[in-house]
Amino acid sequence: MTSTGAVARSSLVMAAGTFTSRVLGLVRAVLLVGVLGATGLTADAFQVANTLPNNFYLLLAGGILNAVLVPQIVKASSHPDGGAEFVNRILTLAVTVFLVATVLITAAAPLLVRVFFDTSDADALALATAFAYLCLPQVFFYALYTVLGQVLNANNRFGPYMWAPVLANLIALAGLIAFRRLGYPVGAAPGEWDRSMIWLLAGSATVSIAVQALCLLIPLRRMGFRFRAVWGVRGVGLGSASRVAMWTFAAVVVSQLGYVVTSRVLTRASTIADERGLTVPGLFSFQQAFLLFVLPHSLVTVSIVTALFTRMSHAARERDTGELVGDLRRGLLMPAVVLVPGVVFGVLFAPLVTRTLFFQNPTVQTDAIALVMVPLFLGVVPYGWVYLSERFFYAFEDARIPFLVQCLVTGFATVVTLLASLAAPTRTAAVVAGGQSTAYVLGAVLGFALIRRRVGPVGLGGVVGTYLRLLVPALVSGLLGVLLVRLAGPGLADDRLGGALVLAGVGTLLMVGTVLGAHLLGVRQVGELLGPVLRRVRRG
Repeated sequence: MTSTGAVARSSLVMAAGTFTSRVLGLVRAVLLVGVLGATGLTADAFQVANTLPNNFYLLLAGGILNAVLVPQIVKASSHPDGGAEFVNRILTLAVTVFLVATVLITAAAPLLVRVFFDTSDADALALATAFAYLCLPQVFFYALYTVLGQVLNANNRFGPYMWAPVLANLIALAGLIAFRRLGYPVGAAPGEWDRSMIWLLAGSATVSIAVQALCLLIPLRRMGFRFRAVWGVRGVGLGSASRVAMWTFAAVVVSQLGYVVTSRVLTRASTIADERGLTVPGLFSFQQAFLLFVLPHSLVTVSIVTALFTRMSHAARERDTGELVGDLRRGLLMPAVVLVPGVVFGVLFAPLVTRTLFFQNPTVQTDAIALVMVPLFLGVVPYGWVYLSERFFYAFEDARIPFLVQCLVTGFATVVTLLASLAAPTRTAAVVAGGQSTAYVLGAVLGFALIRRRVGPVGLGGVVGTYLRLLVPALVSGLLGVLLVRLAGPGLADDRLGGALVLAGVGTLLMVGTVLGAHLLGVRQVGELLGPVLRRVRRG
């Protein structure tokens, strides 16, 4: 099998798990909107609390673990014990550090909520704090999930890491369904939440993350790995890991400082809107739009780049520039077949997507999400390119350049976010989204300029040409879909089922039209990405 074919096969295995998880994640988001509403202070209170674990996990070591572990485990695999001692030292250190850190962070919940939640509403602050006490223990389990998952990835066992979130989503869904079945009020104001409602919603969210981490112990055991506590970090090559960790930590700090500004600006917009009786996209609405934005990236780019990262780490260690450039181009081109029509679909049909998924009556709440979704989707491709360029440098154990790229991305986006705080609350979130997409473009340009300095030309001109050859049939198919929807009449998508049928129809038209048009225009990545699927169909 060719290198591209091997990557495509590994990517499809991961994409299947990611797809299932993301579909369930969308269902979870739909049910969550049904419980909290799409806008307002209650929704923002839960969003702040349930995002805190992610923020502090990333701040403590999330990016460090992802950037460091695969190259270091690959390097340690050459040791006489196959790297077992290194992995056990990492696990011992991670479990200890994150257990202590989680206890301290959870105790600081009231302070942390005030940092991220800019509101004068006392009930909203109290509700967010109660949610935070229950959600912050997720920090430990996020760390455990990442460490165990990267051990599996470094041994080319990609599936379990991508499928574990499926279990997490199922448990979270069970909590939301129970909330509705027990007859608790939906869309309740912050002051109307009692202890049982809070425990069910936030508690089920935390249990889901715990199961996501612990279930990875099963494939590790089947792989033959046995954990034993090994204390100390000397003698197993962690010196270079520490240098990488320093820069990665600095990049995460920059990113999280930018998120603090975003969170405060968007929650302040919700507070102002609540005082004026307006419905505007706040932090929760922004995150639902971001969930849709990251879907094509997670399904395609992350799956492909995760498969490539281990290969690039080996190539970087062997100083095989040709293989590195080849893998880099694969990472740029293979996602294009899905990303380009996905972007066109998201931009042209955003209101229909949000009205169908987050069905609310009236639709002003779902339209608030669509208002953010359109500018975000314009950044899907550059967002993936930034992600790929970071992994390229991480393969060299160079985290300084990703730090510089992160400074540019976060700095520009934060400036735009601060300017957005001066706009009307109805426009704040959309301006923030536009600033982030533009920042991703700038980050991608800088990242690949620095890659060119490292390994020479990577053929970006040809890559851009491929994207343009995909964009032409995607736009033609998308605009045809818009015309057909308008000719069919507005009543066709007045309910969730009708909207789903319309979206399925125009989505199929857009994807098929793009693939056929790209084939006629000579885009060979269509066959490379879909080849493994077609071969399986023929064998079946």
